Amino acid sequence: MLKNKNIVIIGGTTGLGLSAAKAFIAQGANVVVVGRNAESAEAAKKELGKNALSLAADAANENTAVQAIDICANNFGSFDGLYHVAGGSGRKMGDGPLHELTLDGWNKTLELNLTSLMLSNQAAVKKFLELKKPGTILNMGSVLGYSPSPKFFVTHAYAAAKAAIIGFTKSIAAYYAANDIRINVIAPALVETPMAQRAANDEIILSFIKTKQPLDGGRIGKPEDLDGLAVYFMSDLSKFTTGQLIAVDGGWTIAEGQYGSS
Repeated sequence: MLKNKNIVIIGGTTGLGLSAAKAFIAQGANVVVVGRNAESAEAAKKELGKNALSLAADAANENTAVQAIDICANNFGSFDGLYHVAGGSGRKMGDGPLHELTLDGWNKTLELNLTSLMLSNQAAVKKFLELKKPGTILNMGSVLGYSPSPKFFVTHAYAAAKAAIIGFTKSIAAYYAANDIRINVIAPALVETPMAQRAANDEIILSFIKTKQPLDGGRIGKPEDLDGLAVYFMSDLSKFTTGQLIAVDGGWTIAEGQYGSS
């Protein structure tokens, strides 16, 4: 499905991004994966093999996505798609309930999740316009951007950033549709990633997730659960789809979720 496609994954050296990189390569693509940690970037390159290149850089730096896209175009001959996965919890930086949220936590959480995404989308759109070719962008959202869960998942800056990603994506998708540049959002619920370890190791939260994400026996998501949709959006099968938000959430947004008595 992705033969002759050359794709940049911002946040592609671990977790959801690395899983997607494997899926893209399996479908015939070449990928450039970007991550902040140099060791993870090098390990990802070795794991992914000859159809991958890696870059260790901060997604919030305005030159990172530009550099990654140039690496992709120069080494693989073209640039066809961007998958922006980079982001994460700002809990350790001061995010949390509004009455406890610090200004530094707010700013850093938005930079991590929203500013970095704006920069990568901007770099991709500029390159597509420069090349005068169609292209596809898939942005990583979260169900917390529109379906809150206040007992266990209460990071208000993170929710604001993920909600903003939806509005930002729809706005630019509308503007660049005439250029055949399509831009969409994928919104997972709780998935087994490095960011999710707090919840994934809490038996009370996992008991809640069993009813909040009831599909497949009720479980936390796996990175590969998102890969099929990501492949679709990177492929020509999605050439008539833009400005859409699709949740891969195990039923989160339509399930009530049950709290235990403890």
